[in-house]
Amino acid sequence: MTDPVAAGLDPLGRWRRFAGDAVLLDGFHALKHAVRFGARVPAAVAVDRRAALALAEELAPDVRDTLDGLLTEVPEATYASLVPRPHPTAVAALAVRPTRAANLERLGRVPRAAPVVVLDHPRNLGNAGAVIRLAAGFGATGVVTTGTLDPWHPTVLRGGAGLHFATAVERVAVDELPAGPVFALDPEGDDLRCVKLPDDALLAFGSERSGLSVELRARADHLLALPMRPQVSSYNLATSVAMTLYHWSAYGSAPPVP
Repeated sequence: MTDPVAAGLDPLGRWRRFAGDAVLLDGFHALKHAVRFGARVPAAVAVDRRAALALAEELAPDVRDTLDGLLTEVPEATYASLVPRPHPTAVAALAVRPTRAANLERLGRVPRAAPVVVLDHPRNLGNAGAVIRLAAGFGATGVVTTGTLDPWHPTVLRGGAGLHFATAVERVAVDELPAGPVFALDPEGDDLRCVKLPDDALLAFGSERSGLSVELRARADHLLALPMRPQVSSYNLATSVAMTLYHWSAYGSAPPVP
């Protein structure tokens, strides 16, 4: 007798089969980006399959046929049991996370054509996701985090809109950082606008609460400050990363984003 789970006829059973080793793609846009950048997706569900494919036809025709082969329609109650909180698109999927070895190999490959973003002991899951989305958009080599935050947490993946698969995302210790000069953002540093950032730079940003750790500061080759009006205390983490990556892309040797 044919196993209904193996045959893909039991979407809930198939989901449970892969859930332990896969990461959650929460929403249509996360699934779209993961597929676009080569993720392996063993399970994908939608409350309204026709509506999800219509959305693909409108916003992502390049992956529409792939999604047609992946998506299984399930009742709303089944979908809701698979996700922490329902997404407006009522789409969810599981994707195979790249191995740590593969990410570290990609991060350590030299010469690099684009910087690596370093988040030093980040605290906010949503901020980390927004940074990964930014890094993917700018074509950064990757995003690494130090500390306890898991950069592949479902909330980070949701904030990153599935763009973890467009870059290399990994958690490392400070002594495991890829090779390259470390440019760390700090209020006491030199004005960012006066510095050209090389393509092999590691761009380091401290925690939202306490700034750079002692270990990261000791590893830094250069301290840089963002321009800021007096009496304004700080920028949001994602804003700081965006300003720095833009400066690299505009004044470094970054290729234009197509």
